[in-house]
Amino acid sequence: MTPLHEGWTLRAVPGPRVPVEIAGRSVPATVPGCVHTDLLAAGLIPDPFLDDNERALAWIGRTDWVYETTFDHEPGSAEPVDLVCAGLDTVATVSLNGVEVGRTENMHRGYRFDVRAALRPGANTLTVRFDSAYRYAEAHRDRLGDRPNAYPEPFHFIRKMACNFGWDWGPTLVTAGIWQEIGLHAWSTARLATVRPLVTVDGADGRVELHVEVERAAAVPVTVHAAVAGAAGTATIAPGERTAVLTLTVREPARWWPRGYGEPHRHPLEVTLRGPDGRTLDSWSRRIGFRSVRLDTGPDAHGSAFTLSVNDVPVFVRGVNWIPDDVFPSRITRQRLAERLHQAADANVNLLRIWGGGRYESADFYDLADSLGLLVQQDFLFACAAYPEEEPLRTEVEAEAREQVIRLAGHPSLVLWTGNNENLWGWHDWDWREPLAGRTWGRGYYLDLLPRIVAELDPTRPYWPGSPWSGGEELHPNDPAHGTTHIWDVWNTDDYLKYREYTPRFVAEFGYQGPPAYATLRRALSDDPLAPDSPGMAHHQKAVDGDRKLRRGLAAHLPEPRDFADWHWLTQLNQARAVALGVEHFRSLRPVCMGTIVWQLNDCWPVTSWSAVDGDGRRKPLWYALRRAYADRLLTVQPRDGGLALVAVNDDGSPWRAAVSVTRLTLAGEPRAKTTLELAVPAYDSVTLALPAELARPDDARAELLVAEAGEPAGRALWFFAEDRDVRWPAARWEALVEPVDGGQRVRVTAATVLRDLSLFPDRLDPAATVDEALVTLLPGESATFTVRSPAPLDPVALTTRPVLRFVNDR
Repeated sequence: MTPLHEGWTLRAVPGPRVPVEIAGRSVPATVPGCVHTDLLAAGLIPDPFLDDNERALAWIGRTDWVYETTFDHEPGSAEPVDLVCAGLDTVATVSLNGVEVGRTENMHRGYRFDVRAALRPGANTLTVRFDSAYRYAEAHRDRLGDRPNAYPEPFHFIRKMACNFGWDWGPTLVTAGIWQEIGLHAWSTARLATVRPLVTVDGADGRVELHVEVERAAAVPVTVHAAVAGAAGTATIAPGERTAVLTLTVREPARWWPRGYGEPHRHPLEVTLRGPDGRTLDSWSRRIGFRSVRLDTGPDAHGSAFTLSVNDVPVFVRGVNWIPDDVFPSRITRQRLAERLHQAADANVNLLRIWGGGRYESADFYDLADSLGLLVQQDFLFACAAYPEEEPLRTEVEAEAREQVIRLAGHPSLVLWTGNNENLWGWHDWDWREPLAGRTWGRGYYLDLLPRIVAELDPTRPYWPGSPWSGGEELHPNDPAHGTTHIWDVWNTDDYLKYREYTPRFVAEFGYQGPPAYATLRRALSDDPLAPDSPGMAHHQKAVDGDRKLRRGLAAHLPEPRDFADWHWLTQLNQARAVALGVEHFRSLRPVCMGTIVWQLNDCWPVTSWSAVDGDGRRKPLWYALRRAYADRLLTVQPRDGGLALVAVNDDGSPWRAAVSVTRLTLAGEPRAKTTLELAVPAYDSVTLALPAELARPDDARAELLVAEAGEPAGRALWFFAEDRDVRWPAARWEALVEPVDGGQRVRVTAATVLRDLSLFPDRLDPAATVDEALVTLLPGESATFTVRSPAPLDPVALTTRPVLRFVNDR
């Protein structure tokens, strides 16, 4: 293909909303890209991520836009020449030399237009006009009748990234543009239209059932050749036919395993299309992995299960939800995705769920997930709304689903298709039925169309109608005892201790908010001073009553903040505490519960949200808490039957045997009771051991804690008998030693008294500075070492004092 990425310009179609400084102007455009990024590069709009600039840019989504470029073309033979558009956002009219060659109305599809008749020798002009997404969506809303959704925006009436219209963590920035590659493809005789490898295992052997569809320009026989891991096959497609199926059997290939279960082995699959003279007409390649996937949902004594098995090994899902990593997807590079997916893997995550209000993720995303052994659950793109099933939307939904299922079929990381996010739950519980008045709302997609498409095109993977979903319409869709559940009462109305009241089978969403890193706030906000309710902070808090909920959570557990530095530290800490408590509780319920997917890994801009990694890519305290709570071997103290129990969770492939010392001691480090327990935990299993009453019952709840130590790699588990706000903390005493190391500094902190959740925030001194550890509790006499990386040495005094060095009892 010949890319057409150069020489583009952008202009607004005249209209009443277009600012005078932009009306009539033509500016250089970057392709792939979008209107917002082009206007930003031209200096015509402020950065929408800073302060409340977003509000001043609402007119962009209600304006029509024209992209245009010229290119030279030298005509060849009379064979087809196609204009290939990998992604147009969204309602586009494509013209070549003044001749309309195609129209689009779906961001989630690619398009191919035959442009032979419109091409000229020499200079050609290509024009893409984008009509306002709002006008399109509102016209369908008015024609079909409004339907309920979570936000006062018409995102459910257009096949476009829903979160462009704003979310409780994202801005309202309704984009338009050529957001993926565009180019000319000249071909002859025939080309590979689709290649769909269905990869399975049969005993020790691997099997590839390769479905190939060709597009023809000549009625001649063509030959498909395929090879992978020493196996090869050939099929001839006769004149008048378009499809072939080849079956390749690979003897005992190295399997693809998810992270923590083995190596993610992949094998190059090469497909070649040849003409009757043996000339190569087209080729396709992908690295595939041999593995089986099964979803077990059978009834049992606790309800019905939801267990993913890979290669017949049940996998406890340690997951995170994934949203688009930028409001403007064309800015998301492979390098950025690699950083984010490595952050997930380094936090011991083994699955990413691609949420249904974003996009079908890129080839780079899936290739990286394949290589890292990260499992992927891909939602079809429906979220938090009643979606109409009438035309033209139904045809668009079917076309996009077919295209995406075929596109992603070869990726071993993809293990589950999900029909939607929260729409089945919404119909059941969110007062939709009366306003719907019998109109369609998406049920036919989730329970009929989409499962049929998956069964037809990708029967190697399970499909689940929704997240949450309990397995049948006779059940409440968010019943924790069946299928998948979302737990949002904790954030919205209840304290996070309520997680312990649940015995779910699989938690597909739960989370707690915290602000981004301080350096991220200072880059994005000009508030002086910063305060929880200062203008920029308020604008970058999109959740309903978000600040009130943060205050409620703090009041239940932590000391009253004295200033913004306290508020920032303690709300980040409370987020980490809440999610870690939930994860440890749910993991302690294995095998009744077989998965947790934390909301959320990442952000799309600088914002107070549920993320572990903020909008500038900085790790929040939650990330460090997740790394510990998602460790292969977890030791945790849990309330059980009126007492306490020690739970050891082993998500490692080898048995875990260890002697665990459990001690009840005072905050001064004086032991009050002690015992030693012998652990013997089989691979991929858990063991629960009740603790004796003399350990579980303190003499003074406000001045004692429980410590369980098993040595590396599980480390230790702590249990405080009182909330931090109520503990009688001794006056904190410690020493800190800073010494240079290659690329940064090493900080060694030695505690003379207990230091609770000791953390360093070097980004307050240099936005590029990072630290390797956080949330370390030290008992008297213990030490911890932190490695700080920064471009230049940081002031040792500032590095070891408030507000850079923090712990709960630093007052």
